[in-house]
Amino acid sequence: MNAILQAHALGKRYRQRQALADCTLELPPGHVVGLVGPNGAGKTTLLKIACGMLAPTTGRIEVLGEQPTGGTAQLARVGYVAQDTPTYPGLSVADHLKFGAKMNPGWDARLAQDRVEQLGLNLKQKAGKLSGGQRAQLALTVAVAKRPELLILDEPVASLDPLARRGFLRHLMESVAEHGTSVILSSHLVSDLERVCDYLVVLVSSRVQLAGETDDLLAQHHRIVCSRREASELPAGVEVISAEHTDRQSRFVVRSERELPAGDWSAEHLELEDLVLTYMERSQPTGAAR
Repeated sequence: MNAILQAHALGKRYRQRQALADCTLELPPGHVVGLVGPNGAGKTTLLKIACGMLAPTTGRIEVLGEQPTGGTAQLARVGYVAQDTPTYPGLSVADHLKFGAKMNPGWDARLAQDRVEQLGLNLKQKAGKLSGGQRAQLALTVAVAKRPELLILDEPVASLDPLARRGFLRHLMESVAEHGTSVILSSHLVSDLERVCDYLVVLVSSRVQLAGETDDLLAQHHRIVCSRREASELPAGVEVISAEHTDRQSRFVVRSERELPAGDWSAEHLELEDLVLTYMERSQPTGAAR
């Protein structure tokens, strides 16, 4: 398999609103992919199309080498946890595991049982009585126990407190390490992505602005501070991502796949949050609120 997800000119329109447009992306297997972007960028729409929950209006997409149709065979290969970490309030923890076993032919009962015990969940407890963190962990347990090839998580920790988020991400990484599952994790919390993701996608206004292995992207991007000059005065082969100027000083964020040549400037690598924000700000339309 060459890619877990391939999208070309993918679009989704709801009457007068364009939720996704001209999205082109290819994600390699064996990674925890962080999908980040501002609200309204199209992240949830993209992930729902990838799960077969929505049909695209334009373009094409393949997930695990097949078009996502929402059919039984495809659903068995893809696990999905939505932002509201869906559970059934009136069903007990045990009922969720029974339901998961009935709906998924590859269900791993031992994995589900072990995770529930590790988390300290009471099998008789109704999901509606669990804390937000416990519900998120239950939803993740059901998703990973189906033994998917691809696990898609759409803002699963957005409503959790920092301690619950840390616990969720720790258990996620334990499952990934043990079973080798590919993961797409959507989040606006860059600190969470930095902790677990080794591949990054920045999606702004439904278009991919940046994609690649996280370590490579961080190594390729620099912040340069120098005396006042124009971008055209920087060395050839350096791509200028952003520029700020005062009367005496210029600050550039640049991308270069080669080492920066020596010059009359100071240069430093960007932190992940700075990298993400630089691409998000660059892609905003003129006059947009920040």
